[in-house]
Amino acid sequence: MTVDFATAADPFRRELLAHCYRMLGSLHDAEDLVQETYLRAWKAYGQFEGRSSVRTWLYRIATNVCLTALDNRAKRPLPFDLSAASTQSDPLTQDHEIPWLEPFPTDPAAIVTERESTRLAFVAALQHLPPRQRAVLILRDVLRLTAAETADQLDMTVAAVNSALQRAHAQLKDLTEDAVTEPADAKPLLDRWVKAFEAKDIPAIIGMFTEDVVWEMPPYPQWYSGPAMVAWHLTNQCPAVPHGARMIEVEANGQPAYGLYLREGDGVFRPFNLQVLEVRNDRITHVSSFFDLNLFPKFGLPSTA
Repeated sequence: MTVDFATAADPFRRELLAHCYRMLGSLHDAEDLVQETYLRAWKAYGQFEGRSSVRTWLYRIATNVCLTALDNRAKRPLPFDLSAASTQSDPLTQDHEIPWLEPFPTDPAAIVTERESTRLAFVAALQHLPPRQRAVLILRDVLRLTAAETADQLDMTVAAVNSALQRAHAQLKDLTEDAVTEPADAKPLLDRWVKAFEAKDIPAIIGMFTEDVVWEMPPYPQWYSGPAMVAWHLTNQCPAVPHGARMIEVEANGQPAYGLYLREGDGVFRPFNLQVLEVRNDRITHVSSFFDLNLFPKFGLPSTA
């Protein structure tokens, strides 16, 4: 008996969303492309002959949908990728013309491979690869397809796949491979982070940083390097006041993250930004604060805190 389309295809929706996110660097675009994938697959399901698994078939459709979407589309950067670190004399201005990289909500119980392959640093590095190289690297290194399977997915030769993978590895060779601390293992540090940030205790905040900490805030192209500059930014540019902020814990890209809410004039705490932290060896090395309030419902965060 033929299995109906929903029963056969729906179990793969979540992993296909992660796949499209790696390809596009955008949660919103990934959601749209997963919908497009399922629409195309539903229309073609009557002709599906079972020569591969449904999962492999769906990945083929999704990958090609992503490659089409990436035609003539700019890469999605983070501020850290675009310019030198900012100074006190650089004005703080938003740039909505740049299609910024977006964070991705991850389940704390997600398998290790999904968590590692959605780290912000990894997805940001992928954006520097040409689309087809990007697809080859994801299919080979993340999904662990063979060269022959990857070639079949992308209508390439095995030799072309191996060449593309070699070039992708060469481009990403400088990506750090130091172990990133999982959120559950960093709980004491993260508890201190919430306490310090809600109190706007600047010395306590910067005391948790590494010496080369990076603080970035898309859609602001400006970013800051080092505890002293981050302290200057928080003191002079961050509108939070002591005990005027609340933080709700989530997880993004397999990393600890927080919805930050600031108290407004009516006493209500409303969304301000979504912080994604990178933690290594009990120190915070990178903070990406996303000023896109449309992300809050995507992460299950409430409209007030």
